[in-house]
Amino acid sequence: MSLERPAAPRPPSRLDTPLDRELGPRTAERLESLGLRTVADLLEHYPRRWTARGDMTSFAGLREGEHVTVQAQVLHSVTRRMRQRKGFITEVVVTDGDGRLDLVFFNQQFREKQLVRGRGGFFSGKVSRRGGRLQLLQPDMQLHGTPGHDELDGEFDRVVAEGYVDEWAGRLQPVYPATAKAQTWHVAAALEQVLDTLTEDEVPDPVPDAVRARHGLLPRLEALRRLHRPGDETERDEAEHALRFAEAFVLQTGLVRTRSRIRTVPATPYVPRPGGLLERFDAALPFTLTAGQQMVGEQLFVDLASGTPMQRLLQGEVGSGKTLVALRAMLAVVESGGQAVLLAPTEVLAAQHHRSLLTSLGSLGRGGTLDGDPHGTAVTLLTGSASTAVRRKALLDIVTGEAGIVVGTHALLSDKVEFHDLGLVVVDEQHRFGVEQRDALRARGVGVHVLVMTATPIPRTVAMTVFGDLDTCVLDELPAGRRPITTHVVALAERPAWAYRVWQRVREEVDAGRQAFVVCGRIGSDGTDEEAVLAEMEDDLAGDDQRPAAAAVLDVLDQLRAEPGLAGCRVEMLHGRMAAEEKDAVMRAVVAGDVDVLVATTVIEVGVDVPNATVMVVMDADRFGVSQLHQLRGRIGRGGHPGLCLLVTSLRGRSEARERLDAVASTVDGFELARFDLRARREGDVLGAAQSGARSSLRLLRVVDDLDVITAARAEAETLLADDPGLAGHPGLAEAVEVALAGGREAYLARG
Repeated sequence: MSLERPAAPRPPSRLDTPLDRELGPRTAERLESLGLRTVADLLEHYPRRWTARGDMTSFAGLREGEHVTVQAQVLHSVTRRMRQRKGFITEVVVTDGDGRLDLVFFNQQFREKQLVRGRGGFFSGKVSRRGGRLQLLQPDMQLHGTPGHDELDGEFDRVVAEGYVDEWAGRLQPVYPATAKAQTWHVAAALEQVLDTLTEDEVPDPVPDAVRARHGLLPRLEALRRLHRPGDETERDEAEHALRFAEAFVLQTGLVRTRSRIRTVPATPYVPRPGGLLERFDAALPFTLTAGQQMVGEQLFVDLASGTPMQRLLQGEVGSGKTLVALRAMLAVVESGGQAVLLAPTEVLAAQHHRSLLTSLGSLGRGGTLDGDPHGTAVTLLTGSASTAVRRKALLDIVTGEAGIVVGTHALLSDKVEFHDLGLVVVDEQHRFGVEQRDALRARGVGVHVLVMTATPIPRTVAMTVFGDLDTCVLDELPAGRRPITTHVVALAERPAWAYRVWQRVREEVDAGRQAFVVCGRIGSDGTDEEAVLAEMEDDLAGDDQRPAAAAVLDVLDQLRAEPGLAGCRVEMLHGRMAAEEKDAVMRAVVAGDVDVLVATTVIEVGVDVPNATVMVVMDADRFGVSQLHQLRGRIGRGGHPGLCLLVTSLRGRSEARERLDAVASTVDGFELARFDLRARREGDVLGAAQSGARSSLRLLRVVDDLDVITAARAEAETLLADDPGLAGHPGLAEAVEVALAGGREAYLARG
C-alpha cells in the first residue's frame, strides 16, 4: 500500500520566489553557494549564534580546515617584502581577549592602515596552521563602521553601504553559517532587504491561531524578524521558541498522520497458543527470564496480536538478552503459520546467530528431521557466499515454508528470495542497515511486522524514537553473570611506554587462561576496506596530511606474532575478505579456546559471543565512532570474569576524537553514550537517509534538548488530526507538512 499522494497544485507564493528575481543575479549566485535558492530558503537560514557588538569570539574551539567567522579586535599589523617571491605580505594579529589569531594578506598593503590597533570586526576564512599558530589566509571581513568591500547588486549594495553593522551597534548581531563566497554579513544584508518587504499574508503560519494562543507564540513573520534581527536576548529567545515549536508541530503532524495511515494496513495477528512452540521453548530454558525480558516479550506479543503492523525498536545494553526476546517473538509468529527473518549485518554474525538459534532451540529447531521435535521448525541460513547447492536448498525451504526461521545477511534482500508467508522481520544492529534495505525485505509481504534491535542507538535512531516513528521498548537489566567492563584510554603520544604495558596486560589475561581481541580498522595496508571505520564519523583531523594510516589486521598480526611479550600465544586473524569456511573455522576455534589472541576488523562488532574473552585492545580507537566502540567492548566480559578494554590512540592534545574516547571510557551506559553521540553529531536527517550532522533536516529543533517542545507539539498534532484528519481546515499547515514530507519522505517514514 503506497502512502504517497500527488501533491495538490497551489498558487505561486512569494516564498517560492527565486533569489535572482528578489535580490539580483550576482547576489543570488553568491547565496547559491549556501544552497539558498528561494526567499523561503533565505528566511530559514537561521543564525548559528548571535553576538553583541564588541563581544569577542573565543579562538579556543577553532579547528584546522574549518571555515569560521570570528569577531575579534586588532592588536597590531605589519607589512614586509616576501622572501621567496615578488610582492608584499601583511600580517595582522587579532585577539579574542585571551588567545591570538593571525590574518595573512598578500599584496594588500592597505590592510596595515585599515587594520589598526583596537579596530574590531568580523573576520571570515578557512583555519590553517603555520609554525604552531592558527591563521586565516586572505580572510574576508566586515569591520565595524565600514561597508563591505565587495561589489554587490544595487539594492543589496545599498543596504550594506548605509552602515548595516553600525545600525546594529548595541544590538545582537546574527552570525550565519557561511562559505568563502557568501559571508555572514552577505546573508544578513540579504535578509535585511527581504524582511522589510514581506507581509503576513505572504508568510503563512502553519500553527493554528488557537494553538499559538495556548502556547503564547509569536506569529511566524514576527518571529522571523526577531530571530534575524533581535533587539535583545528576550526577543531572540521568544522568536526561537516560536519557530522551534512550529518546526516540531509540522513534523509531528506529518508523523502522526503517517503512523495513522500505517495502522490502517492490515497485518496477520499472531497469538501464541497453549502447548505451542513458544511455551515448549520457555519450558526448556535452563534459566529464568529477567523481569525486563518478560515485560518486553509481553509488549511484543500484544503488538503481534493487534492486527496492525508492528514497528518497534528494542533498545538494550550489550548482553541484555535482546536476541532471546526476539527469538520468542519469532516463535510466536512461526507457531501461528508465519515465517520470521533475522537480518544480520555480516556473515560472521549471521553464522553465529544461526548456530546460537539452533543451540537454543535444540530439537525444536530441527523440525522435519529424524531427531527433531515434530512440533518444531527448521532454521535456515542464507548468505552471499553460500555454495550453489546450499543456496538452492535454502531458497526452496524458504519458498515452501519449510523454514520457519530464516537467518541471513543482505543476500536475503535479493529478488530471487521468495517467502511462503513472511510475518516478522527482525533487524539486528539496525545502524548497519539503511532504511531502504529493511524496506526491501518487509515489502515481500503485506502488513509485515518489524522489530529493530540496537544496543547503542546512532543519532538518527534516537531522533526517530523521540519523534514517534518507532514504538520503543527497553531492556535495561543485564542477566546474572555479566561482569563489569573497565575502559581506559591509552594515549601513546603522552606516554609511549604504555605500548609495552598494553601487550603485557594481554599476556597476563592469556596466562590466566583467558582470551583477547585486538581490533583494527583496516585489513591490509594497500588500500581501503569495506569494514574500515574511517567513514563512520566526521574526521576531526581534517587537513592533517601527515597522519599515518590506521592499523591494519595483517600488519598487527605479524607484529604480535613477533612480540616477545606474547611468545607462545596462539594469534589468529579474522576479517571480511576471508572465505566463509575460513571465517567459520576461526570463530569455532576461538569459541573452543584454541586461539589466545584474535586480531580482527569490526566483523566482531556485534553478536560474537566468546564468554572466555576478557580483554580487548582497539588500535587507533580515535577513528571509531562512539556506537562502534561501545559495541566492540560488549564482546568481552560475557563470562564470569571482568572485562578490560584499552582504547589506543596516537592523537596529541584535545580534540573531538579524544572527547569521544573519554566519553566511552567514562561510562558503560549505552543510553548516556547515545545522548553524547547525538549532541556531538546531531540528529541526522530525521526525514531522510542521512545518518548524521551535515544533512540534518532539523533547523532549530534539537532532539536531546527539546523533548518538552516535541511532546507538547505531538499532543497538539494528535488533537488536531483527530478532528481534521485531512487538514482541510488548516491549509497552511497542510502545505507545510507536504513541503516537509516532499521527495518521498512520507513513504520513507512509513518504512520505519
